Amino acid sequence: MTEIGALLDSADATEIAATVRSGAVDPVELAEAAIGRIEERNPEINAVIATCYDSALESARNVDRDAPFAGVPFVVKDCRARLAGVPETWGSRLMAGAVPDEDSELTKRYRAAGFVILGVTNMPEMGKMGTTEPAAYGPTRNPYDLGKSPGGSSGGTGAAVASGMVPIGHGNDGGGSIRVPSAACGLFGLKPSRSRVTGHPGPTMMSYPMGIDHVMTRSVRDSAHVLDLTAGPVLGDPYEISSPAASWLSSLETKTGPLRVGVASHSMEGPAFHPMCAAALQRAAGCLEGMGHHLEVADLPVEPGLLATLGGLMAAATKVMIDDRLAELGRGLEDDDLEPFTRYLYDLAIGFDGADVIRGLQSAELIGRKAATYFERFDIFLSPTTRTVVPELGVYDTSNVDALLPIASTPASETAVFNVGGQPAASVPMGHDEDGVPLGVQVAAPFGREDLVLAVSRQLEQAAPWSTAAVWPARPAA
Repeated sequence: MTEIGALLDSADATEIAATVRSGAVDPVELAEAAIGRIEERNPEINAVIATCYDSALESARNVDRDAPFAGVPFVVKDCRARLAGVPETWGSRLMAGAVPDEDSELTKRYRAAGFVILGVTNMPEMGKMGTTEPAAYGPTRNPYDLGKSPGGSSGGTGAAVASGMVPIGHGNDGGGSIRVPSAACGLFGLKPSRSRVTGHPGPTMMSYPMGIDHVMTRSVRDSAHVLDLTAGPVLGDPYEISSPAASWLSSLETKTGPLRVGVASHSMEGPAFHPMCAAALQRAAGCLEGMGHHLEVADLPVEPGLLATLGGLMAAATKVMIDDRLAELGRGLEDDDLEPFTRYLYDLAIGFDGADVIRGLQSAELIGRKAATYFERFDIFLSPTTRTVVPELGVYDTSNVDALLPIASTPASETAVFNVGGQPAASVPMGHDEDGVPLGVQVAAPFGREDLVLAVSRQLEQAAPWSTAAVWPARPAA
């Protein structure tokens, strides 16, 4: 029999599933081992905030061993991938006690793929911050350095995968929330094109079209294969994107030929990249140039007000969520319902009218069109995933709004444009900072061209392999 601990320590989901299909690993024993890891490791990391072990073991007993990811332990973020009977709180005290009565469509697709879902991971309140430190559950800690942030808003999943509790997990990305924690935790994280993955039953595709769900993984092939299994609309989705000519998994072996790669020279907000982030970008650029791709320093054209547009739409969506929850509870908003920064966004949105929201959506469309012109000249855009190295916990303090406002957008400064524009983009691990905490580079491509993002990411994975080993024991604060 294969040693399960060794598998969970370093194998990707594809390899683990192969051992289940072959009979070398029993899926129930695999689930029990992952449960043991959550119980052992989570007290120090605080990545998992709710568990569903009984249903997970039942799923493991009945798993289809021929499923693509048969028996692979999995976690979902505390929003959008709903689990029947398990609280979905969006990291907020206000949402405590909100329990879905059925799985979301995406959760059903994860189960059909063979994943065994063990629990729910931490996130900042309502997903509105690039770190994972909610008042409701406390901070998630980065296993690479327990004093550092795991990123956000999918930081709970990032830390759970990086510390070896599970080999893969769900996240979503409305401004960088898959890519930023993937960079911080040394993982591969793809944000698909707008509407590639359904949000059903959540009515978000027209009201908040910047957000999209996918996974955070140890390998590029896991991400590609999961996208093959989970992409596509449901009946009634307001719009859908055309399907690829071939599977995304097969795109990893496609010979792209020389591609035109534009390389960022500075942050989209204007400042220079941190020297270590710039060095990671140069390493990635050197790899691609060595493969024969044509590189040119060329910054993405960004409309003024990009992050203000995203913030305004985020505030409006937040107000709707809060008001809907208060209507369910049959009461008004109380002082301790929300963290101060979330309350700030709520109060900001009170001043909006319908015309403001429409103008915001129109602005998002125009920003996306301008960004798209870049891809008439280039096949790929390359930048650091974040302009700064991973911060310490407490830097983005949502209880101190005045101090937070000038820096709140910093984690998403390089990523948000592709949420507003809808183009696919991924964070690829690319070395570490001086404290040993991971760095990432961002690979983006034209709308609908996940195949290019995945192919180039795979080329970087081969040229500059990253460790897939679980970071455990977690490392003390530097």
